[in-house]
Amino acid sequence: MLIGVPKEIKNHEYRVGLTPAGVQELTEAGHDVIIQTMAGDAIGFIDNDYVAAGAEIVGSAEEVFERAQMIVKVKEPQPNECKMLRAEQTLFTYLHLAPDPEQAKLLLASGATCIAYETVTDANGGLPLLAPMSEVAGRMSIQAAAHTLEKAQGGRGVLLGGVPGVESAKVVVIGGGVVGLHAARMAMGLGADVTILDRSLPRLKQIDEMFDGRIKTLFSNKATIEQQISDADAVIGAVLIPGAAAPKLVTREMLKGMKKDTVLVDVAIDQGGCFETSRATTHEEPTYVVDGIIHYCVANIPGAVARTSTLALTNATLPFVVALANKGSKQAMMDDVHLCNGLNVYKGIYTCKAVADALDSEYVEPMTALKEK
Repeated sequence: MLIGVPKEIKNHEYRVGLTPAGVQELTEAGHDVIIQTMAGDAIGFIDNDYVAAGAEIVGSAEEVFERAQMIVKVKEPQPNECKMLRAEQTLFTYLHLAPDPEQAKLLLASGATCIAYETVTDANGGLPLLAPMSEVAGRMSIQAAAHTLEKAQGGRGVLLGGVPGVESAKVVVIGGGVVGLHAARMAMGLGADVTILDRSLPRLKQIDEMFDGRIKTLFSNKATIEQQISDADAVIGAVLIPGAAAPKLVTREMLKGMKKDTVLVDVAIDQGGCFETSRATTHEEPTYVVDGIIHYCVANIPGAVARTSTLALTNATLPFVVALANKGSKQAMMDDVHLCNGLNVYKGIYTCKAVADALDSEYVEPMTALKEK
């Protein structure tokens, strides 16, 4: 199979779909790989590294899309990239289609096979290709909150860990999944006063035992959220419904009860955000203010630490890339129900129920679609 990796084009996105080591595994398995020139240059993966691993360097994204049978990316394709996709191609990347009807329609129109990292599952019910970036995003959310709280950045002028004789900042994490757990761990490590909210009592018990009671745990409901954010210095939105739009758990009305210059970090922004007042921002302009509350809603938080993120992501994605290349995308998905769960769009139809429901569109079960088309 001929696998193509274009250079990412989102604002301040420096990650790349394959590392040189990943290319080497594919070429040694008998596959051909083309990489757009300078695709990994910003994070130290230069063209010569890819050539040494067996890849061919090409000059443009247009050539990658024109020649490759499978496109491997990191972020969702931008409109001009969607329009370059062909019906016989496979796209393997993050998609986050539920809050993005424009991208969804363009992918439908392409006729391509579109597999989303974020809905691939594993035998334990986890999301193995989302997890590494969730770990990074969770940890980065606390770094972002700490920086944004600085007075020079418009924040309250509060140090997360305080100092002897001065209380620590209060950090409230909404959601006890991978993002929330890593955010809480990072905030606790910096000395903050951390509370984590979740609707799963077994998960709250697990977190309590994991941290030996050093992190407060509370059952999440509207009243608890409103009460906890009222005296928080930073609030981390870390909720996830796989494939679906994130629920709006913090309303605009709730902002009125919060302290001025509190920081909201919405890690769920890729799925539409879990704060009613959230809108996607970039690393170039990461924050904005609504009713005196600072919002940090960068849609590619892990892109800020792009080398670490690329290595972590490709550790997880490469076995699936190899399977897709070895067997062809259709057979690989028919052989692996967990990879099949990643299929979001197939030959002009939606094959992820959460996406179809969010976009009020018809849904076909993925395995059924593979067998029928």
